Amino acid sequence: QVQLVESGGGLVQAGGSLRLSCAASGRIFSSGAVGWFRQAPGKEREFVAAILWSGGETYYADSVKGRFTISRDNAKNTVYLQMNSLKPEDTAVYYCAVATSSLKATWYMTRDRNYSYWGQGTQVTVSS
Repeated sequence: QVQLVESGGGLVQAGGSLRLSCAASGRIFSSGAVGWFRQAPGKEREFVAAILWSGGETYYADSVKGRFTISRDNAKNTVYLQMNSLKPEDTAVYYCAVATSSLKATWYMTRDRNYSYWGQGTQVTVSS
C-alpha cells in the first residue's frame, strides 16, 4: 500500500511560480514511477508530467514543456513539480499518482490507468 500527500498548491498570478510536493509513504516500487495529473472543472483529467523512480527519465505534456519541471528526492520519497510561467489555463486540482511498474515510453507513462495509487489533490489557481 502507498499513501501520497500533495502540498504546495495555492493562488498565484499569471507568470508566477509554485512548487508542488508529493510525499510517498508505505511501499515504494523502485521499478515504478510517479506522475502528476490535473483536472479542471468540467474537463477530463489530463497528464502533466512523470518521472521514473529508477533512472529519473521524465515525461511532460506538450502544454507544460519548458515551464514545468518534475524531480525526485529518493531519500525523502518525495517528488516535486516546479511550475513556472503559470497561465490561467493551468488552474486545476493537481494529483500525484504512483505507477507500480513503468515502461520507458510516453504512451505508457501518460495514461492514468497505469497508475494505481492517487493522492487527494491540491488546488492550483492562476489569476489573470
